[in-house]
This record gives sequence, structure tokens and C-alpha cells, in this order.
Amino acid sequence: YTYGQPVQGNAQINVCQQHFYSPRCEQNQKKTCEAVTGLLGKDGCLNTVISIKKFQLYRSYARMYASLKIESIITENGTGIQMKDYDYVSVNQENDQVLFKNMDPYYKRGIPYYGEITVTNMDGEPIANKTVLLELNEEYLANYTTNKNGTAAFSIDTSNFFDPRFKLTVNDCADFVWGIHKEPQASFFVRRFYSRTNSFLKIEPVTEKLSCGQQQTINVHYVLNREGYSNTMYTNFYYVVMTKGKIALSGQKQVNISSASRGTFSITLTVTEKLAPSARLLLYTVHPHGEIVADSSSIESDVCFKNKSSALRMDFRDRKSADVAGIMRTAANSYCALRAIQSILLHSGRELSAENVYYQLGARDLYGYYYNGLNLEDNKPEECTPTKTIFFDGLYFEPVNVSRDGDVYSIFRDMGLKVFTNSALRKPVLCSEEKSDMEDYPHHYGDSMNAKASGKRSFILLIGGSRESTVRKFFPETWIWDLIHTDSRGEVNVIYTIPDTITEWKASAFCVQNDVGFGITPPVSLTAFQPFFVDLTLPYSVIRGEKFNLIANVFNYLNKCIQISAILAKSSDYKAEILSPAGNTARVCANERKTYIWAVSPYKLGKFGCTVWIATFTYCLTLLNYHDFVIIFYTFLSLPDRFFAIEQPEGIKKELTQSSLVCAKGMKISEPVSLSLPRNLVQGSARAYFSVIGDIWGTALRNLDNLLHMPYGCGEQNMALFTPNIYALDYLNKTGQLTEEIRLRGTGYLSTGYQKQLSYKHRDGSYSSFGRRDREGSVWLTAFVYKSFAQAKRYIYIDDDVQSQTLIWLASKQKSDGCFENAGSHFNNALKGGEEAEYSLTAYVVAALLEAGQSAAQPVIQSGMNCLETAFSKGVHNLYNQALFAYAYGLAGEEKRRQFFLEKLDETAVRDGGSVHWQRENKPPVEHFSDFYSRAPSAEIEMTSYVLLALLNRTKLTPEDLSYISRIVYWLIKQQNPYGGFSSSQDTVVALQALAQYGYLTFSKRSLNTVEVHFTESPSKIFQVNDKNRFLLQQASLPTIPGNYSVEVNGTGCVYLQTTLRYNIHLPKQVAGFSLSIRTANASCTSNYPSKFDLVLFASYTGKRNVSNMAIIDVKMLSGFVPVQSSLKKLQDQNSVVDRVDTKNNHILFYLQKVSQKEISFSFSVEQSLPVSDIKPVPVHIYDYYETDEYALSEYNTPCSPPSS
Repeated sequence: YTYGQPVQGNAQINVCQQHFYSPRCEQNQKKTCEAVTGLLGKDGCLNTVISIKKFQLYRSYARMYASLKIESIITENGTGIQMKDYDYVSVNQENDQVLFKNMDPYYKRGIPYYGEITVTNMDGEPIANKTVLLELNEEYLANYTTNKNGTAAFSIDTSNFFDPRFKLTVNDCADFVWGIHKEPQASFFVRRFYSRTNSFLKIEPVTEKLSCGQQQTINVHYVLNREGYSNTMYTNFYYVVMTKGKIALSGQKQVNISSASRGTFSITLTVTEKLAPSARLLLYTVHPHGEIVADSSSIESDVCFKNKSSALRMDFRDRKSADVAGIMRTAANSYCALRAIQSILLHSGRELSAENVYYQLGARDLYGYYYNGLNLEDNKPEECTPTKTIFFDGLYFEPVNVSRDGDVYSIFRDMGLKVFTNSALRKPVLCSEEKSDMEDYPHHYGDSMNAKASGKRSFILLIGGSRESTVRKFFPETWIWDLIHTDSRGEVNVIYTIPDTITEWKASAFCVQNDVGFGITPPVSLTAFQPFFVDLTLPYSVIRGEKFNLIANVFNYLNKCIQISAILAKSSDYKAEILSPAGNTARVCANERKTYIWAVSPYKLGKFGCTVWIATFTYCLTLLNYHDFVIIFYTFLSLPDRFFAIEQPEGIKKELTQSSLVCAKGMKISEPVSLSLPRNLVQGSARAYFSVIGDIWGTALRNLDNLLHMPYGCGEQNMALFTPNIYALDYLNKTGQLTEEIRLRGTGYLSTGYQKQLSYKHRDGSYSSFGRRDREGSVWLTAFVYKSFAQAKRYIYIDDDVQSQTLIWLASKQKSDGCFENAGSHFNNALKGGEEAEYSLTAYVVAALLEAGQSAAQPVIQSGMNCLETAFSKGVHNLYNQALFAYAYGLAGEEKRRQFFLEKLDETAVRDGGSVHWQRENKPPVEHFSDFYSRAPSAEIEMTSYVLLALLNRTKLTPEDLSYISRIVYWLIKQQNPYGGFSSSQDTVVALQALAQYGYLTFSKRSLNTVEVHFTESPSKIFQVNDKNRFLLQQASLPTIPGNYSVEVNGTGCVYLQTTLRYNIHLPKQVAGFSLSIRTANASCTSNYPSKFDLVLFASYTGKRNVSNMAIIDVKMLSGFVPVQSSLKKLQDQNSVVDRVDTKNNHILFYLQKVSQKEISFSFSVEQSLPVSDIKPVPVHIYDYYETDEYALSEYNTPCSPPSS
């Protein structure tokens, strides 16, 4: 389990042969598999032997082109919850793996050649006491035995070596047979290092990884030709340490060379942030005969920071309490970010560490002379050595080709160092030499080049399955996410209350400080645990008429046996029957558990609570100091909401809203409220309530994190969450209502949204709906983001470099005529305006730049205005464009142009019952309801909001203007949903911006209203609304549906009224704009395993446009079923029609960039996680995100059980 205790259950292991290649005659054969089952022991493990005889691994191709896939399925006792894991075992002929390690590619005559041989098994584990045979040029050299680390060190005397190269080979002594040639297990070629004076330096390599602050002594061997030194007793050796492409350290060492021409000395280096994590040490001296003698070596260490955040401790203050004390030590006056999250959520390699922070900085070591695309290699010497034969002392001599020898020049070159010297660096070049200076074959070859192969493997299953989400879904996954300051000693003590989750927590912190910069602590672990507890398992929800099993697992990790009794309390909300064969009473011993199962049939729709009582009779005194017995009770009402049972009505959920802004002004105003229900109503599903709040922004302010109750998984939708926070903070600030609590909440949402939006950013500074998954950025979305970030800068940090890059990209998309090219996708293609699409986009970008604070004289804006003037001269006929032009011209200070478009818009305004709004000529049909206003499509709301903004931006407003504006606001308010948003994302952003401006234009602090709701058969409900409670949401349920009510408002000022009706209807047959069908496939319905099948969805667009906007397919899961995560991941590949997949509660949301008239299809898998009987069908819904009245519905059920009656 996530808290470390073993799981009890059954295991099935299946081993199958995976063929990467097989002969043609066998290509159509079925997979070869071997299966075994068994029980997990008390330690949660199963060890078993599986025969591999049937895999025929004695056949050569079977060994070369195959691996074994091992899949394990664990079924938890009692609950039946399953979890799967798999691993691969490669097939290899060798038992052990022998490799050369820490080998120098060159030998230096007179200095011993050092190297290491390592022997590991096929799992990479070292093998000790293994004897290996080392050969030099295929002649026996010596036997070596490995130490406990599987390593054997060797050295070779090179005093008499003159050959251009020598070959080292190594074999396992156990496999060696005299007189029989066998391929060596590892080979390595060593070449000669050139020196004119026969002088050499050799730095002993530092093989281990050093820690921060460690002092390391580095030994150096030298051989110096005494010629030229005469009577010199001392010479200087110079060293340079390079890291991150810079010289970090330099120094010199004086060495006495009077006694011998060869010897050793040492230098000491301390690992600091300047040298970590990878440094190159260069050591050199200048021989009196004009040659540089040098060597280099790498030094690896941990990542070090100057800010040494070295210590973090998390301890329980008191074992009887849930408080944890955290103690941290770092640099004085540091600003630290402390976090603690569940360890099971940490992905290997992805958690914050010193290494991944360091490598984000982009600093790299230099190598070679290629830099920024330039070849800075020195020219080769023009003079070459003639290939001339000479006669000396009775023998003929000829120069030897040394082109493949190492030389000092290559040492400097490999470090990226340029040398200015008149000393010799290079080896000589023969005039007849034509071959390359580069190696034409590697230093080593053979089996040592193979990737590490796996023999015997083990894997760990952490049982979770549905349990994983049950444990964590409503308990915090993130426990601590805090900012703290250290004192002048660099210390801080904090106290936190540990959550109820029984799991292991991992805590870490990073700090910044002005003088010493960044530092990070190693992670620490803390396990929250209870020795005796109850765990409840049940599905997320069920549909009326279904039955589910409520499973209670009682865990005993005490050191004694306990007699327990479990009782599920009776309730009128459900019927329950115990299924456990032993009844209510059982004995649970140490490290055991007991499972109780009840079959539950709910009666009540919505959430209902159950109470499980667990009574113990033997272990009492030390547990809670009760003398006779202790009763530990778990009730759903005291646990997270996940442990409420939720019964949902069948069918499709509908939500209707009727909103109004009523300004009494000393008069009594009455409004009727009528509630009626459709014929295809799901009985018992109707709910209604009346709400009143004292501020025009009140409802939106309460729901800033969820204004739409729609998916928010793409870049534009994220901005719809981000931007309203700016308008809310602006409105409250200007009206003097901004409290510290609201400011912190608003800026918190802004900071989160800002970071998330950066994930949709392209490298060129643009933004798109799905980030780098999209081919290019969207001009429209990029302008929207740029404007919003500029406005948010009043409240949170926004990176100026990011904004500058975005502005440059936008400017690059402006054509010579000032218009912007329509790059990327548009949020709503219904608003493109046909031939005027380019002009509407330009008007939007110009308006966005002006709202961002750019001057109207800015060249990009000036050119954009020229484009708008061109459009004006041609005539702007599209209503949306007219509204957008009016707003853009107003922001630019062009009053005449704004007035021109406002007058044109007034001619086409729709006036209805004291309200004013605008609508498209060919708008899609909307659903009509007898008592509620039909909510307008997104496009109508947005264009009406732009007209309202154009009017509100005037310098002076007459009473007639305010009257006209209030009629627009009256219509706009009626379109609001119960959460303060509107129909979709973009109309919500623009409408809330307009309402914020209207709100602080008409704001009054002197308001006192009485709102009275008259019921037919019960007393009236009275609400008092004043300045002190203007943001308090007051509600009353409307008990009689259908029914008639009336609302009276009396007082001064304005109040916001809203009636909401929710109900379910049976699946309607009509569709509007889409075609959708769904079928099941590949069903697996065996009794031994949970049901599993594929869902195949088919969709096409049937509306009036060529293609839809972004579409969402919402697939509800059957009760007790969950999606197979691996099948969802495959859908997000580049070639899939699906752009994104989100999971929310028991719904799977698929994002499609667009849907055309050509049918598309995709599939994914679902499996049963918990038993539910009499399963009911569930709906699948496709809809246009921006034209939500275009939709289609379908439904499906499991193929593994007969349809429910």
C-alpha cells in the first residue's frame, strides 16, 4: 500500500515471448506464453519459478530477436480491486558481463598504464571474487580477481613500449580453454601519446563522484627528459580548472626534480559551486627544449550551490497529536519554498532536484573548436617533415607516421582552450601523409559494446487500482505548499497538521537569497500511519435502480489479535444486506485484516450518508483508555465527500437559469417566477432554488475558479479562467471593496493561470490552444494572452522578456497593408466574418494592444489602423465586425468612427421588453423553454458586450446614454449562468469586462433592499440586502415544481436575482449540428476477471458551416467502470484525431480541434473496477465549445451483462 504495508491477495503472472523478428514461416503463429498463479505471502510477495522450455531459446534467432514480457495482475482480497504491472526480460547468451572501465585511450611511455575490469551479472549487479584473464596483444599477461564491487584494478609497465598501439582483451577464466580460440568478452585498443622530448604527464583519474565541500587529493605522475634542465632542481607545474566553459580556478605547484627524471606529486582541490558538477583539470609544464607537456582529467561531483540549504527535518511533535514540526537550515535571511506531497505521485526523474535545476540553466562545458556555427580550428602547420630515408651506424632509418598518436594540441582542443605560445604543441606531420588525423575505428569493440542485458528481473507492484484514487481523491495530494523566511541564523521552525491520509509524504525545499543565490535541500520522508483503521471502498456514483457493494476493510497493524464486530447503520436512504459469510463478528490478528461487504440499494437521489460501526472487545486500554470496550466509528459525513454514496438520476442533466438586475429606487417592484417541466422528465430529478445577492459581480466573484462548469483544458479556455480575475480585482479596487482575503484569492488564481498558460507557449513567443502540439501559434489567442498578461501585471509578476518576444511575433504577422495574417486557429469560426475575417482579426489585435497599454502612435498600431481604414472605405457589413470596430476606434480615440459604427449598430438592434441586444442573421437554432428565457448563443453575447464596452468608454455619458446602456445590461444579465459566467469562454471574458466597467460606473454604497419570495403553500421567505452583506449569496429552495412564485423587491439600490431549475430528461432523439454514434468492441466478459471492453466513437459535423469549432466529446463512465489509462495515452499521439484527454470525476473529456462533415472515429478501453449490478446505460455528449446549441447525444451500456429492466 502507499503507506508501505504488504497487500494480501492473488497474483497471476503471465510470461509471453515478444518477437521483434521471426522467420516468415512462423510470422502468423500465436504468441507463446506461460502462466502461473499463486497467493501473495504475508510479506506481500510471490516468488515462483517459470519454465521457459516452450520458448525454444536454444534456437539462435529466438535468442537474438526476442524478449520475454512478464505481466502480473494482483487481485486484492475482499475488494476484488486489481492492479497490473509489466516488465521485460531480454534474452542473452552470456551469464556475466565483462567490461573495461576508466580506461585512457593513450599510453605514455615510462608511466604505468592503469585501468579497471568490472564483472556484473545480467542485472548489472557486481560479482565479487571472480577471476578474469587479461591478455596484451593476445598474449597472457595476468589473472585478476574482482573485489566486492565487482572490480579488478590493473597496471602495465610501459617503459619499453614503442608500438603505435596495443590491444587489451579480457576473458572469464571459467570459460577459458587453452588451445581453443574464442572471441574475447571485452577488448580495448590503447594508442601511443606523442612527445618530441619523450616527456609526459599523467593525472590519476578520480573515479568516484565527489560531494560538495569535499577536499580531494589528485596524484600526478611525470616523466621529464633531463636534457635542457642542466642543474635545475625545481620546475613549475601549472594547473587550470574549467567548468561551464570558463576558467574557474588556476594555480601552480613547484616540484623538486633533482633526484630523478620521473616521480609523482599531488595537488588538492575543494569541491565548491564554482567547480560542480563537472570540471576539467588541465595540468602542464614547459620543457626547456620548447615543448608543452600536459594532461587533462575530468572531475565529477554533486551539484553544489553557494546557498547551502543543507538540512530539512520533519518530525512529529507529539505521537498523540497530528502536528508535525519542520526545521530547516540554510543561508541567513533566505526566502524558501517548502512542499510536501505524497511520494507515490513523484515520478522518477521529474521531481525537483539540484541536478534538474542546474541543467535548466543551460551552462555546458566546451568541447572542440566549433562555436556558434564557426570552425575556429587552427590551421595545420604548413611545413611538413620529409619522408626521407637516412643511413646511420650501418642501418637505414625512415620517419614513422604518428598521425594516430595523441598529442598536447588535442588536449587543449578537447577542452575548448586556445593557446598562444611559441612552444611545440602538435605532433609532426609527414609530407607523404594523406590519412585523416581521426581514428577510423573505436578503442573497444565486442560484447562490451552491447547494451546492458537483463537476466533475472524483479518488479514491485504497489497495489492501488481504484483504491489509489479512493485513498487520495479527496484527501490532499499536496500537503504543504508554502513560502517561508529564515532568520538571521538561517533557521526556521514551522508546524503543520498532517492530513488523515495513511501514506508516505516526501518534503523538500528550495531557497533564494540576494548574496548567495539558489539552494535546495535533499528530500525527507515522513510516513503517516495508524495501527488500526477502516478503509471504505465504493463507486464514485451509481444511477437510480443500480445496486453496489459497500466494502469495509478493517486493518489491524497492532501486535495483538482483536475481536471485532461491524455494523452498517440502518437508514431510510438505502436498503443493505451483509454478504460476508462469517456475519458481523470476526477475529483479526496482528498484520491481518477483515473484509465486510454489504449489498446496498439506494432509495434517495443525490448524496446520502451511511455509518459503519466497528466495535472491538479485547484491545482497549492502550488504544483509548476505555475500561470495557472501545467503539471506533467511521461515518461518511465525517470523511471526505468521496465516501458519500451518490445516487444520480438517469438521463441527461439540464440546467435553466433566469437572472435579472432589479433597481428599486424607492419603489416596490414585483416579478413572477414560473416553473414548468418537460414531458420527457426523469421523475424525481427536478430541483429549483432562488438566489439573491447585492452586487452585479457577486455570483461571478464566488465562482472565479469555475465560471462555466465546462472543460478548461486548452490555452484559450485557461485564459477564460485567468482574465476575469483581473476585472474582478479592478472592479473591487475602484469601488473600495477589495479585501485582503479576496486579493490573495484573486492573485493566487492569476499566478496559477499565468504558469499554466506558459505551457501553451511556442518557442517563438506565440500561443495556441494545445501549445507545441499545434503546428503554429494563433494570432488571435496570442493577442488575447499579451493583453491579459499586460493587465495582470498590476497584481502579479509577469516576465517582460516573455511579453517582448510575444510582441515581436505579433509584429512579424502584420502584412505590408497593416492587416494581420490569419495564422493559427480562431476561437469561434462563426465570427470570422467571411471576406472581412482579416479585418476583424486586425481590429481585435489593435484593441488588445491598446488595452495592454501600448500607445496609439506605436507603429504596429498605426499600421493596423490603416488596415481598418481600408476596411471602412470598402464598407463593414458584418455585425460582429461593426461592434469590434466601434470598440477599437474608441480605444484609439477616433470618436467620429466610433460614433459612425454605434449609429449603424443602433439601426440593427433588437429591442424586446425594455432590453437591447444584437444577434446574427443566421444564428443556429436554440432550445426554447416555456417559462425561462432561452440563453443566447455565445456570439450574440460577445458582440452585444463589445457594443456595451464601446459605449462605456466614452468620455462623457448623458442620462440618455446611461438609459440605453442599462437596457443592454438588462439583457446581458439575463444570459448569465448560475455560476456568474455566460455561454462559453470568450463571451464570458468580454461580458464580465463590460459588467465590471458598468458596475463601477453605477456603484453606490447606499443600498438597502428587502427581497421577499412568496410561496403558494408556505410562509414567505425574506432576504435583507445591504452594504455589509452585498457579496453574501442568500438562497431558498423552491419546493413545488411545477409551480408559480412571485418576488418583491423594495428599497434603494440594485439587487441581483436568479432562479435556477435543474432536472434530468430521458435521452432526446433530436440532434443539432453533429452526428454521434457509439458501439462496444473486443469485450472480455469472463467470470475470473473484471469486465473489459473497447468503446468506439463515430462523429461528424452536420451544421451549416464547413467545420465546427473546437468540439468536446463527454463520455460518462458506467457505474463501477474506469478507463484504461494506457488506451487514453495512445489517443494523444501526434496522428490521433484527439488533441487532449481529461478525466473529471466519472467523465472522460476528449478535445477535438475541429470536426468536419467527414466522419472520424477513435476508441479507448474501459474496465470494471468495482462490482455494480443492474447497470444502467449512460450518455455520451458531443458539442461545439463556442456554439453550445450545436450538439448530439448517444448512450451505451456494458456488453457483459443483460440490459437492466
